[in-house]
Amino acid sequence: MRDNCLLGTDTKQQVAAARRMLHAGQRQRKNPTMPRIHHLALWVSDLDALCAFYAAAFSARVGDRYENPAKGFASRFVTFEDGARLEFMTSRTLALPTSEPGAQRMGLTHIAISLGSEAAVDELTARLRATGVPVLDGPRHTGDGYYESVVLDPEGNRIELTV
Repeated sequence: MRDNCLLGTDTKQQVAAARRMLHAGQRQRKNPTMPRIHHLALWVSDLDALCAFYAAAFSARVGDRYENPAKGFASRFVTFEDGARLEFMTSRTLALPTSEPGAQRMGLTHIAISLGSEAAVDELTARLRATGVPVLDGPRHTGDGYYESVVLDPEGNRIELTV
């Protein structure tokens, strides 16, 4: 059930409720009552390599490693400049299915990262290609009006680089 103070008119209660909803270090949202995606989580094989890729390619900040030895679990968050976050997780106890790099599959099929301009898409695509990152498509204008390229991260996840 929603906290009634979010719907009421008492500004002090609204501000207090909004602050409780935010994580430390994140910017306050314009409309704190509007739900937002907090983060996406992906199972990965090489936690450190994937975090290093996102840090180098997108200037993402890599968080501390969390481990639960009893469950054979470890994870790290990468945080982008605007506060968006990805959680990368590993497990020694789960036999997780794998797909061919870049394979289309049910569920999450790509992560789209906005770079702000066509020139930025071109530049990052060229830089990643030069370092051996697979570029599956583009840069190009799509039929639905986007300018994008599609690259693969080290685990074979599709990343759309878009304006």
